[in-house]
Amino acid sequence: MHEIVAIALQDSVVLDLGIPHQVFGTARDADGESLYRVRIASVDGRPIRTTAGFEAAVADDLAIVAEADTVILLPGGEARVGPIDPQLRDAVLGAHERGARLMSICTGAFVLAELGLLDGRRATTYWLRSAEFAARFPEVRLEPDVLFVDDGILTSAGVAAGLDLCLHVVRTDHGMLVANEVARRLVMPAIRFGGQSQYIERARPADEGDRFSELQEWARERLDSDLSLPRLAQRAALSERTLARRFQERTGVSPGAWLAAERLDRARELLESTDLSVKEVAAASGLGTAANLRSRFAGRFGVPPTEYRRSFRPVSA
Repeated sequence: MHEIVAIALQDSVVLDLGIPHQVFGTARDADGESLYRVRIASVDGRPIRTTAGFEAAVADDLAIVAEADTVILLPGGEARVGPIDPQLRDAVLGAHERGARLMSICTGAFVLAELGLLDGRRATTYWLRSAEFAARFPEVRLEPDVLFVDDGILTSAGVAAGLDLCLHVVRTDHGMLVANEVARRLVMPAIRFGGQSQYIERARPADEGDRFSELQEWARERLDSDLSLPRLAQRAALSERTLARRFQERTGVSPGAWLAAERLDRARELLESTDLSVKEVAAASGLGTAANLRSRFAGRFGVPPTEYRRSFRPVSA
């Protein structure tokens, strides 16, 4: 079982404390067996203060980090003010040196950056703290307005973006079907892409969100059909120009980029769950030809479709 240790710091955000367990703790294989064990540690094993005004008890101290396959730095006021506790420094650097996966949620990125682990890497953090982060850590390639970044070390924006990052990790480890089931348990979208904007700058009428949600769901059900900008605009009862502008404002990506990503994820799901040929997967996902699927799939996921399928559907299966 994959061991996950989440490190809780003083003045932690209560919601973020529960994210690792809510995502990884509910991930199951086809036989219903847990795929991860999640434990929360504090520096000294003692209760931690929360921003909600009460203390949260933890069962372990940093000694368990030595057993972790993945280490998650949770946000807290302690994450942003130095110096870093020597025990925390040694635990995180030791995990990195032995090849454990490192992640942070929200301002947990400050600890990783303070340790120099994000220098030269792309990273993100909570948008309200991005200016402070950029000033303190100029060697980090900060992307201040995205949900999460996976650049060897994984970082997320604040609050709910931690859910998106953890779901991304489940998809990477175990595929779309497992991640989708976790998302259903959490009653949340299976995918919000890492490049999606953290926040919407301008207020809009409440029914506009419903309009775009309906449009996206309608398009997901028809990925194998013509979903050109004119057709999407017609469905949304907007001009093409207005649709493109408002879609970008709401999601952080253009309609075309969103559609391409949806089609690739549909292809990935079909490769995991069916015996369709690459040609048939390309047609069913709206990517047209097998050659187009191979090119786009390898460009996004780093492996060709057939190799990806073997990793989730062994030949002996």
